[in-house]
Order: sequence, then structure tokens, then C-alpha cells
Amino acid sequence: MTRKRIFLLTIALFSIAFSWWGVATAQNGLVVRSFSRDNVPMLYVAPKNQDKIPGILVAHGFAGSKQLMLGYAHTLAHAGYGVLLWDFGGHGANATPLKFDSLQKYIDVATAALLEQPQIDASRLASLGHSMGSGAVIFAAMKDSQSFAATVAVSPTGRGVTPATPRNLQLQAGSWEPGFVKNAEKLLQGAGGENQNLAAGKGRELIIVPNAEHITILFRDESHQAARKWLDATFGLQSDSKYLDRRMLFYGLHLLGWLILLAAIAPKSSFNDHQKVSWLRSFAGLLVAPFVASGLLYSLDGAIPEGIATRIELESLGGLLVGGALGVWFFLAGTTWLITIWKFPRPKIKNLLLGLGLFALLWIAFGAMAQVVWLQWWLIPSRLLVFPILSIACLPWFLASEIVQQNVGIGKRLAWWFCQSILLITGLIVAVSLVPSLSFIYLLLPIFPLVFGILAFAASQVNDVWTYALGSTLFFGWTLAAAFPLAG
Repeated sequence: MTRKRIFLLTIALFSIAFSWWGVATAQNGLVVRSFSRDNVPMLYVAPKNQDKIPGILVAHGFAGSKQLMLGYAHTLAHAGYGVLLWDFGGHGANATPLKFDSLQKYIDVATAALLEQPQIDASRLASLGHSMGSGAVIFAAMKDSQSFAATVAVSPTGRGVTPATPRNLQLQAGSWEPGFVKNAEKLLQGAGGENQNLAAGKGRELIIVPNAEHITILFRDESHQAARKWLDATFGLQSDSKYLDRRMLFYGLHLLGWLILLAAIAPKSSFNDHQKVSWLRSFAGLLVAPFVASGLLYSLDGAIPEGIATRIELESLGGLLVGGALGVWFFLAGTTWLITIWKFPRPKIKNLLLGLGLFALLWIAFGAMAQVVWLQWWLIPSRLLVFPILSIACLPWFLASEIVQQNVGIGKRLAWWFCQSILLITGLIVAVSLVPSLSFIYLLLPIFPLVFGILAFAASQVNDVWTYALGSTLFFGWTLAAAFPLAG
């Protein structure tokens, strides 16, 4: 170990330890309890030693989970609310496949579970939901307007609101999600327009969160605090809580700490005798691969006519909604890129073992803290079954990516990361335009450059085709298996 490596190792271990301390302190003064009702995984977050507090249902959106909504739960619990979160069917740790007509059933189960908590004042209930969950809580509050004193709809998808129902409706949307802003404005108009008469249950408000899109809005203080203030006004609470949710900052520090650790312990990169592929062939393959994949995916969409045989339903391919089709897209794009460069280095046992080690490090770096901050990272058995399939599907892309980057410096790796991000996003936009049933991918596009940036850093440290390809494809396959809903 050189002095530089010892220094990096020290910084890494300090960052990891400090980040765990930061996440743990966010729960000071709170009760956080996991349990299950009617096979529905639930999480209850509430202040300690307080009784007769208002109860809040918090519902996640499509491809979300109860963990993804914890920013609202912590903010509200520190302000004196008891909050119940759960996983809809097919999401997170819920093994029951998703059926959109079953959302009300989950609201009913969650309401009953919330009312079972001895701290909760049954006469003071409200709800908050994001995207798909916003439509569910709006419908529930209209169906039973007397039970829910207020509803907060973030990135709203609901409809049919009136000036009377639901009671005290706050709408939120990010300025970078114009479609949801437009729907929020339409809902506000249908609800009778802006109104601050919360005492009569007729309160209406629209909050536009600046510089936020469909996912980042969930981690913004402006959204958390707007929801809290609306609920405080509804229930007449005057909390002195100064809590701001900083768990994602600690999560970022945790991830950074593990990447620094990788730099400290990775075998010293050395230039090997790998024969480089010409720049022109490498870039040409990257340039055409996303569009070839999108065209082939389109040709697969309903490829078998109805009445002859079972159609190929891309949106639920492989038992995952959207995620299976995304895996197929990466397989088609990666295979096209490999064919273009036509170079297949032989794997060695040592490099395959190092690839498993890289996967383990990335798994811990990305997911260990995510499990308690924003993502259901532990895979339930039904998700574990699709994990190896998704990993195999993604292997050609990561294999081609590292073949063309062998023995290049950090500057050229940054250039490759930038080009891959741009072309990958462009190709997926084309795929979604051709296959509209996969339109949810639009909302995930901002995440891809971040994930591929993490993997690009890992590639620069290991500088080996099979180590990087195996470690990255296992990590990316696990991420897809964890994130997308199970299909029925």
C-alpha cells in the first residue's frame, strides 16, 4: 500500500462511517417500524412519546416503493404526524403482481393498518401520493371525503375532482415535468381554483417546485415543506420542527466513499496487450447500435398477429413491467455494437473472479444504504428469478463498452461516457416514440448518465474487459430487477 492508497482508504472509511451516522441521526426521536398486513409490506414512521396525532397515508408512484417516499415520512413525523407507507402490488417487497384496479384495495388495507396504531387520532387523517399514488389517494379521498381532511398530490395523475371533493387539495409538480404541470393546472381548475378556506375543507393550492422533474421532486425540501405546511394548516398544528431531509446527501457521500475505496484497493491499472479496435469502428458501432435496437424492438412489438398466436407484449416481457423490454433493448444494442467492432477477448478465471468482486463492491456502494433511504434493494424471490436473465441481456453492451475503452486515459473515458449517455438517451427516446407502451422510460432518462458515470469510474480503476463487463452487468441487472414492477 502506497501513501496515496492509504490516504484514499482513510478518506473512504471516514466518509462511509460518517454517512451512516448521518442517516441514523435522521431517525432520532422517531419510531420506525416495519410490518405486514394482508401480505402488504408496510412501514410506520411517527414521533416517539406522542399520542392522538394526525395520521398520514403516503403512497408511492409507478416503479417506486415505500422507501422512495421516506423524505415526506421523516419530515412529517418530525413535525408530529404518524405516517404509514406501503408497497403497492408488484412494487418493492410486494410479490403480488400489479393490477391497476387494485390500488383502492391497498388504500383500504393501509388505512386500516394506520388506524390500528395506538398513537393515531382516527378523526384526523390525510393522504399524500406521488404520480400513480397521487391518483390513488385522490380517488380514495373523493370516495370517502369525510375520512380524509386533506390530500397532497405530487406529480398528479388523478381526475374528476370537484370544488367540494377531495377536501383541502394541494397539487404539486416540478417545473421540469411539463405534462404533470399541465395536468395539475387542469385539476386545480376542476377543483374550483385557488382557495385558502381550509377550515371548510375547500382549500385548493398549486405548488410548482422549481428545477425539479418527476423523480427529483421527491427529494426536494420545497415539496416536503409545502406538504407539511398544508397539513399543519388543515389540522391547526404549530410544530417547532426544523428538520430538513438530508438523507440523500449522506447517501451520496456513502456512494462516493465506496468509489474512493475502489480507487484505494483496485489492482494497479496496467496497459495490457489487448489489441485496440479502431476509433472509427468503435464510434460507428456506438452511433448505430441504439437506433438499430430501437428499430428491432419496434419490430418485436406485437410481432405475431392477433388470432394466430400469443402476441409479444413488450411492456410485460420477462415478468417485469417495462424493465424486461429495457433489458431486451440493451441486448440488441450491445450485440449490434459487438458485431460492429468484432473483437471478443478471451475471459480468464482471475478476471471473472475480480468481476464478481467488483459487483459486490458496487452492490454495497449503491444499495446497502439505498435500502433504508430510497430503494427496495433486497430482491424478493420473484425478482431474484429475473435478475440473471436481465444480467445476461445487458452483458453485450458492457462488454462492447469496455472493449473500445481499453487502455485509454481518463479524458477519453469521460468522452466515451458523454457520448454513450447522449446516444443511449436518444436511442431510448426513439424506442419510446415507436413503442408508446414503454413511455415510463422517459421519466428515467435523467438517471442513466449518473449510473453510467459510476460505472465509467469503476472501469477506469479496473482497466480490464471481463472484470468490468461482469461486474457492471450484474450490478445493472440487479438494479433493473429491483426497480421495475412485477407483471401479472
